[in-house]
This record gives sequence, C-alpha cells and structure tokens, in this order.
Amino acid sequence: MSDSGTEFPDIVELNVGGVFYTTTLSTLRREGESLLGQIFNGSSKVKVHKDAKGKYFIDRDGVLFRYILDYLRNQKLVLPENFHEKERLKQEAEYYQLPNLVKVLTSSISAPKTLGQLQHTKIPPIPNSNSISPVSAEGKGPGYITVGYRGTFAFGRDGLADVKFRKLSRIIICGKVSLCREVFKDTLNESRDPDRGVSDRYTVRFFLKHNFLEQAFDMLTEEGFRLVGSCGSGTNNAGEVKAGMDTEEAKWQHYNEFVFERK
Repeated sequence: MSDSGTEFPDIVELNVGGVFYTTTLSTLRREGESLLGQIFNGSSKVKVHKDAKGKYFIDRDGVLFRYILDYLRNQKLVLPENFHEKERLKQEAEYYQLPNLVKVLTSSISAPKTLGQLQHTKIPPIPNSNSISPVSAEGKGPGYITVGYRGTFAFGRDGLADVKFRKLSRIIICGKVSLCREVFKDTLNESRDPDRGVSDRYTVRFFLKHNFLEQAFDMLTEEGFRLVGSCGSGTNNAGEVKAGMDTEEAKWQHYNEFVFERK
C-alpha cells in the first residue's frame, strides 16, 4: 500500500468499500504480522491509494470491516445476536491475515449445538403449494418498509460511462422504527433521527451505512418481506448541478422507491 518511508498520521481515516471509518494508527498496527499491520508500518508490498477525500481506500466489504476493527481494538470477537455472515467474516479475516480471528470463527461455525439449543430450535413448517412468500413471517408483526435511493450513472473521461454504471449516494429507509431495526440491525444509521430512543413511531430519516441495494433487499427477504410496489423519477437532464458534482453525472440523477410488505 505504501513505501516503507511513508509516515502515517496518528488518526487514520479509511474508506473500506465505500464505508468510512476513523481509527488510530496503533489499532491498525495492533497485530504487526497482519495485513493491516504490515500496511500501516510501511512493510507491505501491497499498495494503498487514497480516495478523492484523502481517505485510505481498501477494496473490501465495508460493513464487515467494523468487526475486524472491533477485534483489533478489543482483541476479542463480539457479534450481534443472530449474526448470519460468519463465513463471509471468516473470509475477510483470512484476507487481513488474522489467524486468531480465523480460528475463533472456524470454531464458532463448526461448533455443534448444545442440548439446550437443540430443544429450543424451531422446525420450520412445510410450505404448502399456495405459499407465495419465500420466508415464513410466523411470530413476526406485519408492516411496511419503504426503501428509496437517489442515484446517477458514473462517467469517466471524455464522457464515457464507468464500469460501475449505477452510482448511489444513499439508501433511505422509511417505516416503523422497531421494524427497521429488526430488519437492518447494525447496518441501520439512525444519526439523523432526533428521537432515536422511541421504537413505536414511524420515521423517514433512517439510512443505511452502505450503498448495496441488493444487500438491503436480501435482508428484507430474510425477515419475510415481499416487494409490493415501486416507482421512480425521470432523469434530471436539465436540472441544477450541485457544487463539486460532475455535470454529465448530474444530468442522469434519478430517484427510485420500493415498498415492501410483511403480512
């Protein structure tokens, strides 16, 4: 990522797959033999680049990186209840060359359930031929969640379309607070909502910590929601161009919204 002579700041800003993090240099160097340790002490042959805002860019899963960073900070792994991405997190731990974390995750994935856990495991009902939902919502409350995003198309030099094609600025979540928290868990950003302690109300001010629309849809499907409606705006062909935004991209700005229901 950098030459051995590069000096890194004590406070390091990272852009991991589009998700921003701020941490200390000592945390990143906590395990010197890891990839991050080698990168940020200048001994790695892997090159790091900075994004347009001067943050060190790492092309990996930005959401799962929070657990990598927490592990380096605390030297132990603490995952949220019902965490379903241990295999993917193990893959990230292998990439960052964290053998102790890989060992913990491997044990967690392969560990058999205790008798008590088996006694409390629910056997899902066999779906009948009239079932239209891929996930049973039994025991879960009904409701609606609206997912919206403002996007454009990325362009490169000479007005040529970028290979990324679709470019999202933010995924917005609207609905009952308790439902939004249930579905999106730690990927939900509530920082712009002034009444974060109340879960029995509705909000239009939540957004996600990532820009992966398909991941949001997957999480909704896992919780028994189905898409029941969608709409979108036309492009902003002759609209106002925001400061710092590429003129060509601004012409293709659009807004899309998707309504999900759980009965």
